[in-house]
Amino acid sequence: MTSAPNPAPAGGPQPVLTIGELSRRTGVTPATLRMWEARHGFPEPLRLASGHRRYAEEQVAAVDRVVRRRETGVRLDVAIAEVLAAAEPTTPSVFAELRRRHPQLMPQRLRKATLLALSWAIEDEFCSRAERAHLFAGFQHERFLRAAEPRWVELARVSASTLVFAAPAPESRPQSALRLVGLEPEDPMRREWFVICESRELPVVLTAWELPGQGDVADRERLFEAIWTVEPGAVRDAARVCARVAQSHGCAEAAPLLYELADEPGPAFADAAAVTTLFNRVVAYADRFGG
Repeated sequence: MTSAPNPAPAGGPQPVLTIGELSRRTGVTPATLRMWEARHGFPEPLRLASGHRRYAEEQVAAVDRVVRRRETGVRLDVAIAEVLAAAEPTTPSVFAELRRRHPQLMPQRLRKATLLALSWAIEDEFCSRAERAHLFAGFQHERFLRAAEPRWVELARVSASTLVFAAPAPESRPQSALRLVGLEPEDPMRREWFVICESRELPVVLTAWELPGQGDVADRERLFEAIWTVEPGAVRDAARVCARVAQSHGCAEAAPLLYELADEPGPAFADAAAVTTLFNRVVAYADRFGG
């Protein structure tokens, strides 16, 4: 029995590529594409009434990513699962995305003074390594960004890219490597605090959201729910959220950054010695500055 044709998606671009065109643009033979579809449901075509397949333009990039993952030795089913997971819509919130995708990361309730100490430890450890990583930071309000701006200008000098988020829209400083992204009133990031270092040697993310109802609490005593980890997959997910939010707010640097972050990181965890050094710095800073 012939299955009913898949309906065309409502709105947005319609699938227009034939299987031959998808094959030519990706280097994957039509027979292989049909086998992937039969065994793994990928790439998923639109079926015309005639039974012919049509593919959306974004399937080209998705197939290319599977091919690249296969070239690194990843099993086909794993590569496809990774690409499909990366294509899932994410929340515009670093904290919420990590809680959704990595529920094993349990939040801790911390004061702002402690978060400051943890952030400084991460930033200084990164700066001491001078690694060309991608950095992201959320400051909630522009006044907090301006207080930390000299520090982040220095961090940007040794990073591959640096995106910082604050509200209202901050003005970029001439000759600065910082890329500033202004947040709108409805952006969930306005309630968030985060520092993300997307790197090979020492990936790390610290993110927190401010508990409501603290209008009369002293600034350094404000409470946040925070999570932090050096697990590469979680750090990559956090970085993708930032890049997507930046792109939606018109940041030109976000599109190539999203392409670079499209693949999943390797299976190896962060270097144990690097993690130990970071942990020691975190403990020292928390003891010194978190009081």
